[in-house]
Amino acid sequence: MADKLARTPPEDTTAEAGSPSTASRSASSQGLAKAALLGLLVMIVAGAYWKFGNAETLAWLAEQESTLRSLQANRPGLVFGLAFLVYVTVTGLSLPGAALMTLLMGWGFGWGPATLLVSFAATAGATIAFLLSRYLFREAVQRRLSDKLQAFDQALQREGAFYLFTLRLIPAVPFFVINTVMGLTKIKAATFWWVSQLGMLPGTAVYCYAGSRIPDLQTLTQQGAAAVFSPSQLTQIGVAFTLLGVFPLAAKKMIGWLRPTPSSATSDNPF
Repeated sequence: MADKLARTPPEDTTAEAGSPSTASRSASSQGLAKAALLGLLVMIVAGAYWKFGNAETLAWLAEQESTLRSLQANRPGLVFGLAFLVYVTVTGLSLPGAALMTLLMGWGFGWGPATLLVSFAATAGATIAFLLSRYLFREAVQRRLSDKLQAFDQALQREGAFYLFTLRLIPAVPFFVINTVMGLTKIKAATFWWVSQLGMLPGTAVYCYAGSRIPDLQTLTQQGAAAVFSPSQLTQIGVAFTLLGVFPLAAKKMIGWLRPTPSSATSDNPF
């Protein structure tokens, strides 16, 4: 795979701030940030029970959740499709909140279905942002991100599509920056799609798993604080925290193994 990525060299246009080494250095902090986000969600759930556990509010929220899950059970395609469109819209328009939405998708759909949904929705949204940048907002993006373009282009010229794979695997550069700046290069949309989907898939699976470990409101209503603080639940949450923290470091190590040599990364073949 590394050879294939290395043989799909870059294009001559623009680039983004941050070389692969820069992305790698900030990988661990990104993992900690995601773990902190999961921790915040768990604290919010626990805090909601602590504040409203014996009040009508929690029961009302649980009832709304039950209604939504009933709709999901009766019309799975509709709910899945709406969630897909919402995710594509958020990512395609470069709106904030993709990480939180990924955790929520894991919470709402479970690990497997959420991973499938987010993988394709995130890639579709990224490609829309990529195309918007290329065909509609090129001049605006160049003005706004001009300081990043040269470094990005140099990395692409050096490593080809493998550089995009690195950025996707280690989410150290903001999602919208990758999408919009890549739109200024000559990389083919099809290459952008498959490299992005492949690179984002492991992280997507990890974040969806983390979200799927958060207890639902019905469980909170029935089991109380034990739904969050039982040994089983704490173990699952601990595994999710560990995955979120360790994944960027493991990805960084894997990138070191896969990174092509300079000779293999310099090819005249187009994307």
